[in-house]
Amino acid sequence: MEKKLGKVVVKLEEGDITELATDAIVNAANNHFWMGAGVAGAIKRRGGEEIEIEAVTQGPRPVGEAIVTSAGRLKARYVIHAAVMGQDLATDAEKIQAATYNALLRAHELGLKSIALPALGTGVGGFSLESAAKIMYQAVGKFLQDHPDTSLEEVVFCLFGKEAYNAFAGVMASWLA
Repeated sequence: MEKKLGKVVVKLEEGDITELATDAIVNAANNHFWMGAGVAGAIKRRGGEEIEIEAVTQGPRPVGEAIVTSAGRLKARYVIHAAVMGQDLATDAEKIQAATYNALLRAHELGLKSIALPALGTGVGGFSLESAAKIMYQAVGKFLQDHPDTSLEEVVFCLFGKEAYNAFAGVMASWLA
């Protein structure tokens, strides 16, 4: 499923974000950037511990911020670590919105053409898939409104599993109608 917003294609894919060859993939991070479970654990396992070592040296940062590291052995060139929660592992709509926006901003600052995001805050953070989808789509819309000159050409929401894909697809269908 995909939709063009201006010059940017927003698309959904079901799969493993660590397999994508986009310029950057986003890690659903904590603000100290330790990489344990969920998306972070998968990125660390596939890409290598050097990603976590590089990330941790840039923390802690305020929740909602995003940092950039190399991508180790991943197909992507960069990992953008979006701090969607603190050490308490709790998140909310404002944190998800800020983390999404700032991840896109880091990609824009690097002049990247493509970025892939997971469902931020829905794993360890416990946020509902539908709510996260609405917030993340709104953040993409706001970012594109604020940065019409962005280098980004493709924003991919890479969802792990049918449940996540279907939740994002349902929200995307109404959001982009």
